[in-house]
Amino acid sequence: MRPVLTISIVVAFLLAAGAAQGSPGTPKRPLAARGYHLYGQYCLRCHGGNAAGARVAPSLRGVGALAADFYLRTGYMPLQHLGQQPRRQPLILSDGQIRALVAYIATLGGPSIPKPQPWLGNVSQGLALFTEHCAGCHQVVAQGGYVTGALPPPLDRATPVQVAEAVRIGPYVMPRFSQHAITNRQLDSIIRYVEFTKHPSRPGGWGLGFLGPVPEGLVTWFLAIPALLVLCLLLGRRFRS
Repeated sequence: MRPVLTISIVVAFLLAAGAAQGSPGTPKRPLAARGYHLYGQYCLRCHGGNAAGARVAPSLRGVGALAADFYLRTGYMPLQHLGQQPRRQPLILSDGQIRALVAYIATLGGPSIPKPQPWLGNVSQGLALFTEHCAGCHQVVAQGGYVTGALPPPLDRATPVQVAEAVRIGPYVMPRFSQHAITNRQLDSIIRYVEFTKHPSRPGGWGLGFLGPVPEGLVTWFLAIPALLVLCLLLGRRFRS
């Protein structure tokens, strides 16, 4: 019995040593170390130990600071209910906690947070690119829309960095665009156009939410035409008298 027990102890020790060797453990940098402990508090339940993923959530290895920053700063994560579409929510984590979590996820490899330069972009080119790649879901005025299985959000609260992150990540049902599909310079133009849609010019007066011909047509049918009919009736009565 003693040799068997000894062998069992040795095997268990070797397995534990191997597991520990494969685990990154607590990062040495203080900020990332704080993020490691925050991960255990907010993320471990879904994403599993060492961010390796679980049945209900994917692995976070290789997603980098790029994805972590986007999902945390938009309030998409932590997800309140499993299986639902991530939506922009009030942040439950402080800026310091987010920076710490991003720093920890960054230690697991992956792309860094992008640094867009929208002032170098072109609004006209951005409109053309947005119409080609984004308007099918978000509408040409970036007010959000409807697609099968999801509700693309309006972009009025998205920061330039968040737009850049979303383009490279492809959150939820949104497709991911590589630098081959949309270059960084083109992305700058798209972001500049999105910023323009937040405060568009109104050369024609009432913008009607800038939603296109549908509200304009409704105004024509329910306001302009009845007003013209009333005017015609008043003029007809006047000429008869």
